[in-house]
Amino acid sequence: MENWFTVEKIDNDTFAISEYGHWEETHCYLLCGTKTAILIDTGLGIADIKQVVDSLTELPVLVITTHIHWDHIGGHKYFDNIAVYETERDWLSKKFPIPLQVVKNNLMCKPCNFPEKFNIGDYSIFQGEPQRILHDKDCLDLGNRHLTVVHTPGHSPGHCCFYEPERKYLYSGDLIYSGCLDAFYPTTNPCQFLQSVRIIKQLDIIKVLPSHHQLNIPVNIIDRIESAFSELERGGQLKQGNGIYDFEGFQIHI
Repeated sequence: MENWFTVEKIDNDTFAISEYGHWEETHCYLLCGTKTAILIDTGLGIADIKQVVDSLTELPVLVITTHIHWDHIGGHKYFDNIAVYETERDWLSKKFPIPLQVVKNNLMCKPCNFPEKFNIGDYSIFQGEPQRILHDKDCLDLGNRHLTVVHTPGHSPGHCCFYEPERKYLYSGDLIYSGCLDAFYPTTNPCQFLQSVRIIKQLDIIKVLPSHHQLNIPVNIIDRIESAFSELERGGQLKQGNGIYDFEGFQIHI
């Protein structure tokens, strides 16, 4: 593990497991109930995230996936109970949409103190059959704790946020964070991205838990992101290939 991961306590049974040593600054989240635990995403796959999870809980763990991008499924290889959204099942089990060399180039594009045992030549993208398929509005029961699947396409066709109604937490994946929001890839859709932000705007949220960069972000960033996308839409700019737009606290790349 070599101190690659940073663990931060959100509350007594919720933990952020982060990779601050890499430019992606990924966050995964471990949620512990009374009968099972859920791990939202598994990060880059640079080091063994399961060692961290095992140090935090003895409960059986279900891995659920915000979306099938390389920086969110890297550690899936360490687990045997994985759930993905129905639209991206084939990305996990048949063909990942990005070539391996492109992923390696992204992984190594900025200087990083990788763990001593990490070898980029051995790096691969996880491929395998999920044990569970998620659908919009599914409710996941952890025992005295529940998580709702919210399908939020735009960043990818099967992107999901996960909403915890009792605690009013939103695990926002790559839909909401403080950084550059990407809707420029061929598999992204900026118009769907806007509609997804509008969907989660309707939820009663007191805490947003993003997948990248700054961990503690204000809830009103949702309103600001919705306003920014709406402004681009009104100006006829919500079309791929238009470039990067700067806003307070985030960017939009379309």
